[in-house]
Parts: sequence; structure tokens; C-alpha cells
Amino acid sequence: MKIGITCYPTYGGSGVVATELGIELAAAGHQVHFIAYSQPFRLRGREQEIAFHEVAVSNYPLFEYPPYDLALATRMAEVAAYYELDILHVHYAIPHSISAYLAREMLKRQNHRLPFITTLHGTDITLVGLDHSYLPITRFGIDQSDGVTAISNYLRETTIQEFHPDRTIEVIPNFVNCDVYTPLSEADRAAGRARYAEPGEKILVHLSNFRPVKRTADVVRIFSRVAREIPARLLMIGDGPDRSACEWMAHRKGIHDRIHFLGKQGSVSEILPLADLLVLPSELESFGLAALEGMACRVPPIATRVGGLPELIDDGVNGRLFPVGDVDGMAGAAVELFRDPVRLEAMAEAARLTARTRYCASKILPLYERFYERILNGPDSSPAE
Repeated sequence: MKIGITCYPTYGGSGVVATELGIELAAAGHQVHFIAYSQPFRLRGREQEIAFHEVAVSNYPLFEYPPYDLALATRMAEVAAYYELDILHVHYAIPHSISAYLAREMLKRQNHRLPFITTLHGTDITLVGLDHSYLPITRFGIDQSDGVTAISNYLRETTIQEFHPDRTIEVIPNFVNCDVYTPLSEADRAAGRARYAEPGEKILVHLSNFRPVKRTADVVRIFSRVAREIPARLLMIGDGPDRSACEWMAHRKGIHDRIHFLGKQGSVSEILPLADLLVLPSELESFGLAALEGMACRVPPIATRVGGLPELIDDGVNGRLFPVGDVDGMAGAAVELFRDPVRLEAMAEAARLTARTRYCASKILPLYERFYERILNGPDSSPAE
């Protein structure tokens, strides 16, 4: 198949999943075309059969705000016509599903059928879509899609409850390449840990875009409590608006020399396996991709019992779950696990097993391929359940 993919190319879960899906589709022999305002950050040159098409936005002075959605629709139609795309797959409803709708309608005049699929990732529904000014057009984008997927049962049910769409929503969960996100050998892990910690020190890790919903200040609070009990270090991967507040808090608590702010990393699969535990105290996670990436590397997550995380994490088996804001509970769980290496090892093994048996790319990619084929073979007009 010839597949067009549009996503936000920045540091965030939807862009990561879209990019990794494109990489996996290309590896499976499909021709993939990314259409966005910049190249997705996880495209690193190891991809075959992948092309990138930049969306140029006019700076004409009449427009106070450049009309990206219209420029995107035009570029989608151009790429689809020139490269004879079979299908478009857009990630994040607003504005991508609306742009895809416009591109599909434009191409009808050229007798070119271009069905499009929308994958809902979370904040396009839970935040943007529920803004009164965006709700009607978000629902329109969902209903006009030829197929719709959601990354968790939680997100599917939330969308149905809040938007009452006419379109059926199929759950296809996020995934991880279990050959890329994998534990390191004992020697490689020891060498990598030596860059950040002394022998005998434990390592906690957090991975996010440092937005308020991620509650990154809670990560610092949790680590501060852990560090009082256990010799430990914290790796903070990512960047965003709350990073400076976390850095300030680390200085105020006198633990800044034990926290490594690593910024955005293109190859987080090389850092995650160095850690012992992953901390994810988010206000909301529609799936929890960072938790899954850690689990695939044998790093159990300590996370919040919100959104889609309970679908991924079995509390006490492959990770721990706590209420939002329970800093003491999450810190206490980390200390308990560090003091019980047998239990920590069992939890790490269970985390890896969950990733391998349920969420490897090799298991999820065929779900997308079959979904594409079903959409291409005829419109899915069945009502939502």
C-alpha cells in the first residue's frame, strides 16, 4: 500500500506513535509518505521506503494566524495525487482530520478516491475537543473519517460519551518495537549506568514533554523522598514548559546534583534500560506510551491510576498504580521495591513480558494493516456502539 501519514512532529506521544508506525509499515514493504510542517523527530535515517513532504505555510500579511490547516489540506491532496496514495492516516483529530476531509473532497473532482483514517490519541478528545469552540468540528472530523481508531478502551469510551459520534471507533493500542526497546546486556548496562550514577546507586527515570498534565514537579518531589532513604539518581528525559520549574525545585530541595536533565533524546531506547524504575505521575494518560517503552526495557513503572494506564499496568505485578498526587505513596513504593530486589526483579520481568506478549509492533502492525484493507475495500458506516 501507499500510505500518507500526518502527525504533530514534535516531542509527544501521538507523534512518536505515528512515526514508529510509519517506520514499521515501511519495514513491512509499504510505501510511506509523511506530510507535516517539519520532519518527525524520530525519523533518524534508518527508514526505508519513507518520504517526507513539508507543508509550507504562507506568511501573507493578510493572515494574522497562518492557515496551516488549509495549507496541510492542499499538500495532502498534492502528495496523494502525485504519488497515487491509497489511504491517509492522520494522528490527532484537530486539525488533521479536517484537513484530510478537505483533501479527500478536492480529489473527488479528479476521480481519485482517498479514504482517510483518524487515530485519536487523547488530548485531542479530553482537552481540545471538549473546548466548546472545538467540540462541533472535532465531532465532524470523527464522523467524516472513513475509519477511526483510539489507543485505549478508556479513550474510546470517553469519545463516545462526550461526542456521541456516528462513526464506529476501533481500539488499536500503542505499541513498541521489542527489538529496539529491549534490556541491555549486564556489561553494557553497567557501563551506561556509570555515566550517571555511582556503583550501588539506584536510578529512576521520567520521560515526557514536561507539560502540566505530566505533573513533572511531582517527579522531583517523589525523588526527593526516595533519595532520603536510598542512594539514588534521577534521569529526566524530555523538555517543555515545566522544565525550569523542576530545575528550580531541585535546587531548592538541594538535590540538583543528583538529577540529570537530559533534554530531548532521539534514542530513548538507549537510556531507559539503564534505569531501575520509571516514574509517571500524570494527571491523565490516555494510554501511557512512556510506561510501555520502559516496561519493554524491563523498567517497571510507578504511575497514576488514570485513563488507560490500568489497561497497561497490573498493579503489584508489572508496576504500581496510585491516585494522582499521592507523592508519598509513590515514593514509598519505590523505596520498598529497592529494598526488596527479588520482588523488583520479578516485577521487571513481568513488565517485559507484558510488552512482548501484548504490545510488540509485530502484534499491533497487522491490526493496522487489516484495518486499512477493510477501509479500502468499502466504507465503514456502522453506528457507534
